Amino acid sequence: MQALNELPYAQSERLAYIDFCLNYFGSITRSALMERFGTGLAAATRDLAAYKEFSSRNLVLRPQNKVYERTPEFKPLFQHEPAAALSCLASGFGNGISQPLTPNLRCLAAPQLIQPNVEILSVLMRAIHIQKAITCSYVSLSSGRSERKLVPHSLANDGHRWHVRAFDHLHQEFRDFSCSRFEAISLVNDALQEKESREFDHQWNRVVDLELIPHPSIVYPEAIMMDYGMIDGKRCVQIRAALAGYLLCYWNVDCSPEHSLSAARHPLALNNRPALYGVENLVLAPGYGASSVQPTSATGDKA
Repeated sequence: MQALNELPYAQSERLAYIDFCLNYFGSITRSALMERFGTGLAAATRDLAAYKEFSSRNLVLRPQNKVYERTPEFKPLFQHEPAAALSCLASGFGNGISQPLTPNLRCLAAPQLIQPNVEILSVLMRAIHIQKAITCSYVSLSSGRSERKLVPHSLANDGHRWHVRAFDHLHQEFRDFSCSRFEAISLVNDALQEKESREFDHQWNRVVDLELIPHPSIVYPEAIMMDYGMIDGKRCVQIRAALAGYLLCYWNVDCSPEHSLSAARHPLALNNRPALYGVENLVLAPGYGASSVQPTSATGDKA
């Protein structure tokens, strides 16, 4: 029998769908498989037979209704990462490009209020991939609309929105720009200077180790430990220095010296504050204080 990791991609996707439905819905039918992938009856029958070859104890056919049901001995054939599984449960099994997503009314994800324009993303990602600059019209919260020349090197999500990390010709330094605030944008064929490359973005290349703990004022810290998958009462997170402030803000981590912020709004506390020395966007970190750091907008740009 062919090994699971040697199957053609298309068949592997169909078997993964069978596994997913059995795991989370308890059953699968040939008609559901045919509808999802646009295959015929014979192909659906072969896929179910192939799945049974790999995991014969995972499903049983109920002839009366022609439904394949999950057995008590079920063990997932594929690894189901929690984030991916929840995304599939909320939005439907598919990639949203070649396969449309169908939202599940019984598993709801929070609406994404900030969505960048896909045409803007296209230009940004191509510029990153081929290492080219862009010219653009950008609307900053602090300075309004302006024409910019940027050299982007990475995209990053801060939990609320997508940013592009880029060398800004106007200020001659690397900054963050919200992908939803670009208007006109185009590629530039100029040769890049060495100082514009990602290797010279020190805040991006530096990795910071953060130690997060339940806020000391919380009466039952075990609940927080369970929420955040803590081990020995702490959760260790490695993150790029350029993104540290965003993470601490998004998760409402109390970064004050004595953990003096309200535990009701800040269930987490930072246990190793000195690790943030030299991080530039700490004005975003709750309670850290902005006296020794460079001002940065919490809305995605310093421009």
